[in-house]
Amino acid sequence: MVRVPLRSHTPAVKSLRNTLFIYLVIGTLLPLLLVGFVTYTSIYSILSGKIGNGISASLRQEASSLENAIDNMDFASKQFALDGQIVQEMSSFIQEKQIFRKSQMMNSINQKINLVNFTNPYIGLTAYIMPDSDDPVLFTNMSARRNFDISTLPSFMRYNGADYYGPHPTMYAVGDNLVFSEQRIVRVPGQHKLYIYLETNYSLFRKIFNQESYGMKVNHLLVNQQGNSTKVIDGKLPLSIIKAAGSNSNLTHETLSGYHLFRNASPQGWKLIAVVKKSEFNSEIYSWFYKMILLAFSTLLFAGFLAWIIWRKIYGPLRKVNLEINRMAENVTAPVAYTNVEEFDFVLTNFQQMKKQVNELIVAVAHNEKQKSQFEIEKLLSQINPHFLHNTLNTVQWMARLNGQKEIDKLVTLLVKVLHYNLGKQSIIVTIGEEIEAIRNYMELQRIRYDYEFEFNVEADEDVLSVAVPRFLLQPLVENSIYHGLSDNGKVDVEITKHGEGEVQLCVKDNGAGMDADTLDQLLSDDGAKKRGLGIGFSYVNRMLRTYYGEQMKLEMFSKPGEGTVVSIVIPRKGKEDFDD
Repeated sequence: MVRVPLRSHTPAVKSLRNTLFIYLVIGTLLPLLLVGFVTYTSIYSILSGKIGNGISASLRQEASSLENAIDNMDFASKQFALDGQIVQEMSSFIQEKQIFRKSQMMNSINQKINLVNFTNPYIGLTAYIMPDSDDPVLFTNMSARRNFDISTLPSFMRYNGADYYGPHPTMYAVGDNLVFSEQRIVRVPGQHKLYIYLETNYSLFRKIFNQESYGMKVNHLLVNQQGNSTKVIDGKLPLSIIKAAGSNSNLTHETLSGYHLFRNASPQGWKLIAVVKKSEFNSEIYSWFYKMILLAFSTLLFAGFLAWIIWRKIYGPLRKVNLEINRMAENVTAPVAYTNVEEFDFVLTNFQQMKKQVNELIVAVAHNEKQKSQFEIEKLLSQINPHFLHNTLNTVQWMARLNGQKEIDKLVTLLVKVLHYNLGKQSIIVTIGEEIEAIRNYMELQRIRYDYEFEFNVEADEDVLSVAVPRFLLQPLVENSIYHGLSDNGKVDVEITKHGEGEVQLCVKDNGAGMDADTLDQLLSDDGAKKRGLGIGFSYVNRMLRTYYGEQMKLEMFSKPGEGTVVSIVIPRKGKEDFDD
């Protein structure tokens, strides 16, 4: 046989310090997290919209500046190509053979070129070009490169009868800035092809595409009118982004491969695109997010520090309370030492009262133990006295039998049985049959005593004789009927019957003088019963019934003047095993 050791189920121990720290962390971080979540959802859309709108506005401003520069070039080129005076001078210059006359015309044409350039600061290099000549540059306000060839320039668009190129490096001999350029045909007599060539100011390009206006790093892409060429104006971008930017998408904003693309389509036919990395685009959001993390971390540290302070404030009083509990085992009467903390002092006050009550209980227990010893002695004496009485009565009984005194023998025999039932050592719980037998013996004694002046009758159902009841239940009621309810030719009846489901009714009836309603009410009260001399017996029965049956029993008394009295007891059916004797 294998024995399995029993395991003690100890409850899980939780530290107050850890619990306090957890609750404080939850109490401080949870509102912050909720506010952070709500704020993040709001701030993200607000900041995204603000940044996106700012980029779009800057992009429109740049596109507008570029459009203005192109319109200025268009206006200036028309002055050089359509103005009758300068066109006539150019025609005369081309046809003139005399060097002197050509020299005079050159000065006049150069003056007009300088004048137009002076009045239009957006214009840079300006030149009349005759591609078929050995030296294609006829007139220019700045030194042009020797390998001047317009056919190598990237096409940008055709606008108002002129061709535009760019962005490309300037044709200025000593410059390398990116510019936009325009070429417009100049109508002159003869077979010669003459063009006016204009470039934007060498610094205009940097002024238009200025990253400082965005507040972040932005790359620009320019798609020509035909949509077949996409130029990166500044920085470097992945080829996939360049191709996606040059597509025919009409989206003003889209996200692709970690980049934000913002488009602006010009009425002139070209597109300007701003490309921003997501990391740059979300820099403000990330900055806010890092601040929230820092705030949460600071809050966590503060919660931990606050928990430590509170724990220190609680731990000291707790140690004092624990010390008082330990001191109780050593000295119950010693007063407690308070902590000057209201809540703990309240506990200690109750603890002091408990110590006082425990001390009183210890004294009471000691006193009760002393009284118990006295009660044991008195009980022993009370057992000796009935024993002596029984022995004496038995002696009288045998002497009566020896002398032939049958009546005395009968009387003593009944008395011994009654005393044995009332004063014996048997259980306080008996059956109804045993209670009836004791009543009969008692009533027979009373009849002998009163010279058979009254009749006594007991009727009981057979199936209720085994029902258990408290001992000495009916005798006080029968005794009251004899002493206070009978006159000449009196009669006392005891009836025990079934009553409803699981109940028994016990009735004691007499045909005595009876009593009125007021007297009956007084009798049912303890004070009234004592005044009429019925207090001991009736109070004993009432107290006994309430002790063993509580609210399950019913005790009633019915009486009318001249008709006698009826005492009715209704109790539940129980066996001896149902009582805690």
